[in-house]
Amino acid sequence: MTAVAEQAVGQPVREFVSGTKQLLIGGQWVNAASGRTFSTFDPATGEKITEVAHGAAEDVDRAVAAARRAFDDGPWSRTTPSERQRLIWRMGDLLLARAEQFAQLEALDNGKSVAVAQGVDVAWSADIFHYYAGWATKIEGRTITPSVPWIPGSQWHAYTLREPVGVCAQIIPWNFPLVMAAFKLAPALAAGNTVILKPAEQTPLTALLLGELFLEAGFPAGVVNIVTGFGDAGAALAAHDDVDKVAFTGSTEVGKKIVDAARGNLKKVSLELGGKSPNIVFADADLEAAIPGSANAWLFNHGQCCVAGTRLFVEDSIFDEFTAGVAEFASQVKIGPGLDPTTQLGPLVSQEQLDRVTSYLRQGIADGARALTGGGRHGDSGYYVEPTVLVDVREDMSVVREEIFGPVVAAIPFSAGDGLAAAANNTEYGLAAGIWTRDISKAHRVAKQIKAGSVWVNCYNGFDTAIPFGGYKQSGWGRELGAEAIDLYTQTKAVNVAL
Repeated sequence: MTAVAEQAVGQPVREFVSGTKQLLIGGQWVNAASGRTFSTFDPATGEKITEVAHGAAEDVDRAVAAARRAFDDGPWSRTTPSERQRLIWRMGDLLLARAEQFAQLEALDNGKSVAVAQGVDVAWSADIFHYYAGWATKIEGRTITPSVPWIPGSQWHAYTLREPVGVCAQIIPWNFPLVMAAFKLAPALAAGNTVILKPAEQTPLTALLLGELFLEAGFPAGVVNIVTGFGDAGAALAAHDDVDKVAFTGSTEVGKKIVDAARGNLKKVSLELGGKSPNIVFADADLEAAIPGSANAWLFNHGQCCVAGTRLFVEDSIFDEFTAGVAEFASQVKIGPGLDPTTQLGPLVSQEQLDRVTSYLRQGIADGARALTGGGRHGDSGYYVEPTVLVDVREDMSVVREEIFGPVVAAIPFSAGDGLAAAANNTEYGLAAGIWTRDISKAHRVAKQIKAGSVWVNCYNGFDTAIPFGGYKQSGWGRELGAEAIDLYTQTKAVNVAL
């Protein structure tokens, strides 16, 4: 760490990153089988934070074997629902008790605001564990009264059981490392599964700190295993014949590779993938709320958010006024390192991501788009990009059609009668959408027309742990959060008894 970073974090974080981080396999911290490590970097400076074990296929085999033993033979399969509830609830409590450490580590490794990391990421992750702790005792089957008319006079007693899927591989992205881990771990554990978690190579640290909490909470060995590494480790998990389910959050391109890899044993697959979400502002909207709301729809988490409202549809009669307001708001945000609690827009996660976003900006401007604000890199150190509002765009431009994953929005005018829903749905994605209007009937009509898994009215990023989240079209399979997440990690067994 740099001297500035060391001063900004507390002693627990400094101690945590002081040595090489290991893999968690079978309840033990171990080196990678190869002995290799890789570096993780502070995106605010590009400086190395620490070294992390470079897990690969052999380590995946070890982790899967540990998870299989814990599921088939270990104490986890004999743990009662109330015992699982207590352990998972304990995880939420431990997260809150160490909220400052987790927030500082997330800001250091990911670049996000430490204030947002503590107030949103850590708090929400704890809420997710608390919410699914309650589900552990509420997973139920049902009874059925069969007819079996082809056996006259027969009597039957039939019922269903909801059972855990088994060994689950969970592969998470770098944009919300802690929250995405909680999304996947909490419901899987509540349902009685065992897990191998593979965090993104760019941001492995909070997942490893979470591993310490699982041991402290008292989870049996092998129930939660953590393998850090690169894409080859994720591919080995997705293809492993002793893995019963793979859950992945990331790009649509990689999601398709996960599906291909899972074919070998037809393991269950759930996917939360990319987005290019429409955010629709009607002329009758409350502009005092809609301008900052629509700006934060693509500025939140520095634009590194799969649901980001990066296609901004604005009714033509207010288009110039509204986009000027959004550009003014965006131009005033404070850019800086995540460890500065006053920062509003931090760096992108890596040099690779910086190159990707600035390449899109250059291409968009070359194609004829005009930047009302921003348009390039911010500064000459760290991975910062200026918040950028593009106008004069066309539907065929890459900045309109492709997921950029940075603080960039393309603004598009529409008139009330020109087929708004068709334009909003003109994308391969279908993850989220926003609607701003004072007309509640209009809001409901448009919400029904939009092909997206989440639609927010007069707000954006309106998440809650109890509300299901997932995508239409190429934005994914299945729903996380809410009761639906339990469905991802259980399977139904029917039992029919002749009396």
